[in-house]
Amino acid sequence: MRAIVVYGVSAVALVGLGIGSLFIGGGKSTNTDPAAVAAKPAPVEATAALAPSSKVQVTAQAPAVQPPQPAPMPRVAEAPCQTPGALGVGRVVEIDTSGGPGFGFQHFKAYDFLNAGEVVLTFDDGPWPGNTPAVLAALAAQCTKATFFSIGKHAIWHPEILKQVAAAGHTVGSHTWSHADLSKKTPDEGKDEIEKGISAVRAALGGPIAPFFRFPTLRQTPEMVSYLEGRNIAMFSTDVDSFDFKIHKEDQLITSVMSKLKKQGKGIILMHDFQHGTAQALPQLLADLKAGGFKIVHLRPKSVAETLPQYDAMMSQEIKGGTANAKPTNSVVRTVSE
Repeated sequence: MRAIVVYGVSAVALVGLGIGSLFIGGGKSTNTDPAAVAAKPAPVEATAALAPSSKVQVTAQAPAVQPPQPAPMPRVAEAPCQTPGALGVGRVVEIDTSGGPGFGFQHFKAYDFLNAGEVVLTFDDGPWPGNTPAVLAALAAQCTKATFFSIGKHAIWHPEILKQVAAAGHTVGSHTWSHADLSKKTPDEGKDEIEKGISAVRAALGGPIAPFFRFPTLRQTPEMVSYLEGRNIAMFSTDVDSFDFKIHKEDQLITSVMSKLKKQGKGIILMHDFQHGTAQALPQLLADLKAGGFKIVHLRPKSVAETLPQYDAMMSQEIKGGTANAKPTNSVVRTVSE
C-alpha cells in the first residue's frame, strides 16, 4: 500500500494511481427528509528558506513569529486484515485542506486524483441506530475504509455509534448541524449550520475530526464555498450518486451504482449510512466492486478540523455536558427485572 499526499489550493498536484434519505429508526420510520428527522428528538438510544550564497551578507535576526500550525490528524492503529481475498484498501491518500479544496466532479473540477478503477466510499447523514452499525460490519468484513459525513444532531444523539466509526479507522467529517439546505439560508445562518455541525461531531466523538465537509443535498452557494475555503475545510461533492434515498430495493441500488461506476470507470460514491436499503445492500455491493476489479482509496486529512470556541460553548449547552465521555447506554443502564 502507498500513502500519497493530495495538496489543496497551494498546488495543482494530481495524485496518481490507485483512490440514502429514508431514515430507518428501528426499521420503522418512513420519513425521507433528514432535516425533518434532525429537527425532532431521536429515538432512545509550509515556507521555503532562501539559501544564502557566499556573496550574500546575512545578519542575525530574531526569528519571525510563526502562526500556530494545525495539529496533525492522529492515526488509528489497525490490525491486519484477517479475511482472505478481501476488498481491502488499495491506496491511502492524505488531503491538505489548506484553502478549502473541492473534490467530486459533479461540482469541483480542479483535483482529479483518482485513476481508472479507483473508488472512494462515502456515507452521509449518520450516525443512526441499526443502519450505521450494519454498514460498519459490511466494511469490516471486507477490511475496507470509508469517509462518513455526520449530521451534528445525530452525532450528539448517538455518540457511541460515532465512536465505533472512528474506532474502526474510518474518517469522520461533518454535514451541518441539522441537514438544512444552505442554499435557502442567509450567510450567517449557513455559517451557524456549518460550525455547529463541526463542533457537535467533535464533541460527540470526544476527539478531533477531519476538516472534511459535504453540503446537504449537494446544494452550495458561492458565499458558503468562500467561507469554507477561509476555514481551510475541504468540500466533497460526488462522482457517482447512489440516489439511495430514492432507490430502496437492494438489487436495484446495486445495479444503479455499478452501472454508473462502470461507465465512468472511477469515482467518489455518495451513499447514506442511515438508509436501511444501503446497509442491507452494502455487503453485495462491496463484493461486486471486488469482482469488478475496483480498488478502494481511503481519504485521510493532513490536519484536524479547528472548532470555534463560541460554537463549542453552544454545543456544551445543547448536550448538557458529558457526551465526549459518555459510555454506551447499555453499560450504564441495565434491566434487572421485568
